[in-house]
Amino acid sequence: MARSHIEEEPLAYYPPRARWWGRIFFPWFKLQRALHLEKIHLPAGYTAQQFLLSLLLPAHAFFANGRRTLGWVFVGVYVFSAALFIVALGYQLGSLGFGLMISAHASSIIFLEGYWLRAHCQFGLRVALAIVTLLAVWLAVYSPLTSFAEAHLIMPLRMRGNVVIVQRLTAPDHIRRGDWIMYSLQEHSVGDAHREGGAARLQSGYSWGPVLAAAGDTVIFSTNGFSVNGVSQPALPHMPVKGEIIVPENHWFVWPELAISGHGNFSEANLSALMLDLATVSEVEFVGQPFQHWFGRKQKLYEPVHQP
Repeated sequence: MARSHIEEEPLAYYPPRARWWGRIFFPWFKLQRALHLEKIHLPAGYTAQQFLLSLLLPAHAFFANGRRTLGWVFVGVYVFSAALFIVALGYQLGSLGFGLMISAHASSIIFLEGYWLRAHCQFGLRVALAIVTLLAVWLAVYSPLTSFAEAHLIMPLRMRGNVVIVQRLTAPDHIRRGDWIMYSLQEHSVGDAHREGGAARLQSGYSWGPVLAAAGDTVIFSTNGFSVNGVSQPALPHMPVKGEIIVPENHWFVWPELAISGHGNFSEANLSALMLDLATVSEVEFVGQPFQHWFGRKQKLYEPVHQP
């Protein structure tokens, strides 16, 4: 009898065929078997989302575990530490706040690890795991975050015994005459400068001050001061008493604010020439603009001269 009209169904004991894309996961399955990862399960009562958030968010592990009071205590400690770190940025008190932030976050993860592995790890191993967790949180999370912030957002710099907070969001082409800037002296080979048997040492790799002249402006020095495009201004420390410069393109004229020590036959004329070399600042050396105040702390060391 013909069976063409009968539909055949796959028998239940036949395993399903492997899909073509299954080969992609073969290395992972092999690694899983080699490391016995199939024996590792999420902590009891934690979903995958809660477990991930407990790693990322400080104190979330306490809330997910039902320890709400303890969770709010750690939230308070973390918020207080973050505020202390920001307000006292660059000072030892700020470093203390930074350390407390890391400790609060790491303690939350250590609590999660202790709850998760309490039946599988001895006390000594859990202590070692806690130390590794603290270092991992610091090196893998907070150190990259602070490096990114210093490179793109704000940077604390110590100048003449004070900490200056610089915001780095301003583009160089937005700087105008009279604006205060912070800039690096690396392009000027900071160190010992030798002239006629004497030497002067620059004590800082950064300087700051108001932009006295922009690209294309003419600066003329005299015994009574200096002028920018014909507008006279009082002389600043160690300025030359004669001479003239035209500020090049993509540069500013900023009289450096530096701590300088000299020895030997290093005259005032030599010091003026050295300072003049440093006063032409390229846009490449631009670091950022110092805040006028940082949470009530005045930032400027001296008032800018009148700008034309």
